[in-house]
Amino acid sequence: MTVFEYVEPRRFVVGTIGSPGQRTFFLQAHDGRRTTSVSLEKSQVAVLAGRLDDLLDALLRRSGGSLPIPAVVTAEQQDVAPLEAPIEDEFRVVGLSLMWDDEIDRVVVEAHSVDPTAGDPSAVDPTELGATDDVVESELADISGEVEQGDVLRVVLTGQAARAFVTRAESVVSAGRPPCPFCGLPLDPDGHICPRQNGHRRH
Repeated sequence: MTVFEYVEPRRFVVGTIGSPGQRTFFLQAHDGRRTTSVSLEKSQVAVLAGRLDDLLDALLRRSGGSLPIPAVVTAEQQDVAPLEAPIEDEFRVVGLSLMWDDEIDRVVVEAHSVDPTAGDPSAVDPTELGATDDVVESELADISGEVEQGDVLRVVLTGQAARAFVTRAESVVSAGRPPCPFCGLPLDPDGHICPRQNGHRRH
């Protein structure tokens, strides 16, 4: 098991390689001396961004705005630079987890090469988490758990960095192929076979 740990890195971003419809998604952490990249699915990026955004909003509500978490990030605070090169995939992400560390007021994001909830019937599936204050009070049930094998990318983020991550991740996800207005599946540049239109090609 290898743990790639970054505490408040210079960069923690989502990026892609390839054209729309054939993009490979990466999480990348960079601290000026080293870079770690891991690949994952577009759907995993969307879930992580959504859950992280919900967590930040819930923490703000719970604290009455006293926590160092911005409601939004300014253009100057956003990271729009390309991924650091060369991009070498350390592992393919299987599971993702996140939590709020009350002792340091930081978000902890983990990407795992194995399912962090495997074999633990009491573990919480991160894709099922809501944004209720009850969930935040339980610190998201500490879903990071104990992983006995596999590699982990662990990143500790400030509230501002976490919000900036969400903003970029949502932008990257939405930059892909537009959805078909009839079936919701991604449109190819030459159109696609729409199941809602009896297989007729739509553009």
